Amino acid sequence: MAWTEKQRHIIEFSLASLLRRPGKNVAVLVVYTSVVFILSSILFFTNSLKKEASLVLQGAPEIVVQRIVAGRHDLIPGAYVRSMGRLPGVREARGRLWGYYYEPLAGANVTLIVPPEDRVAGSIAIGQGVVRSLKARKSDVIVLKAFDGSYVGLDVSHVFSSESELVSADLVEISAQDFRHLFDVKKGYFTDITLRVANSKEVATVAAKIRLLFPDTRPVIRDEILRTYDAIFDWRGGLLAIIFSGAVLAFAIFSWEKGASMGSEEKREIGVLKAIGWDTSDILAMKSWEGAVISLSSFLLGVTFAYIHVFFGSYVLFEPVLKGWSVLYPVFHLIPHVDPYQLVALFFLTVVPYTVATIIPSWKAAIVDPDQVMRL
Repeated sequence: MAWTEKQRHIIEFSLASLLRRPGKNVAVLVVYTSVVFILSSILFFTNSLKKEASLVLQGAPEIVVQRIVAGRHDLIPGAYVRSMGRLPGVREARGRLWGYYYEPLAGANVTLIVPPEDRVAGSIAIGQGVVRSLKARKSDVIVLKAFDGSYVGLDVSHVFSSESELVSADLVEISAQDFRHLFDVKKGYFTDITLRVANSKEVATVAAKIRLLFPDTRPVIRDEILRTYDAIFDWRGGLLAIIFSGAVLAFAIFSWEKGASMGSEEKREIGVLKAIGWDTSDILAMKSWEGAVISLSSFLLGVTFAYIHVFFGSYVLFEPVLKGWSVLYPVFHLIPHVDPYQLVALFFLTVVPYTVATIIPSWKAAIVDPDQVMRL
C-alpha cells in the first residue's frame, strides 16, 4: 500500500508538471496522435479489405481452370468440362462465360457474366456502380455493341442491392445467348471452367492431375487467389506507409530531440527535487509517468480516430490509394476487423521509444549533484 500511495503522489506531480508546460506538451500530443492515426488507419483498412476478400471467396469454387494458348488466356472447349468432371475427387465441373465490355458512356469496363442459372435472353441484371455510371434503372433498356458492329438492346430486369456492391458494383449478368452473340463465342466453348472438389485436402492433388492430363491449361486454386489479394492489399498499404514515412521519421527525430534536449528549467526542477529528498528512482518514475501519459494518450486517441475514420468515416483520406484506381468505385461499409498482434506491434513501435527517449536524459540529470544542476 505504501508503494501504491507513493506512485499515486508521483503521478499527481507528473500531471501537474505536464500542465505547467502546456504549449510544448500539446504540440507533442498533436504530432504524436497524427502519426498513430495514419499508421492505424492503414492497418485497419488493409486488414478489413483482406477480411472482406476472404469472406467473398468463401463461396468461390476451389479451382478455376483456364486454357493458355501462346501464353495468353483463351477459350476452352466443352469437352474439357466433361473430362474434368470425371476426375476422382471432383464433385462438379461447370463451364463459365464471362468477359469485359468497355462502355464508352461510363468510360470504364463492366464485367459481363452468365450466372449458373441462365437468364432469359434479352434481360440483364446490373450492379449499383453501373446504375450510377449509366443513370440506368430497373425496366430501362441498355444498348451494347456486338463484335460485328450491330447493337443489342437489353432490358434491365433486376438491380443488385447495395449490400453486395463490393462484388457486384461493375457486374452485368447476361444470358448465354446474348453473351455469345456479343463476343462471337461459339457454342460449346467457355471462358474457363470452375471445379468443386469434394475434399478440401485434395485440392492440390486435383490441380496437379489437371496440369498432367491437360498440359495446355492452368488451374488456379482459391487459396492462391486469396494470397494474391493479401499481397495486393499489403503492397498498397506499404505504398501508403512509404508516402507517410517522412512524417514518421520527422516524428522520431522530434521525439528524440525533445527527450535529449532537456531545458534548463526541467533540469533545475530535478535539482530541487533531489535537494528536498527525492531519490533518482523517484525522478525516473516521475519522468516515466510523464512519457507514459503523453504516449498512451496519443496512442489511444490516434487509434480511436483511425477506427472512426475507417469504419464510420468512409476512409476518405486513403480510399484512392488502397482501393485502386477505377471509374466504377464500389460503395460499401467495411466490417470492423482489428488484428490485435499488429496493434500490439504498433504500440511498441510508438509508445516504448518515446517513453525511453524521455527517461535517458532524466537519468543523466538525476545523477548529477543537485547544487550543480541548480546553478545551470
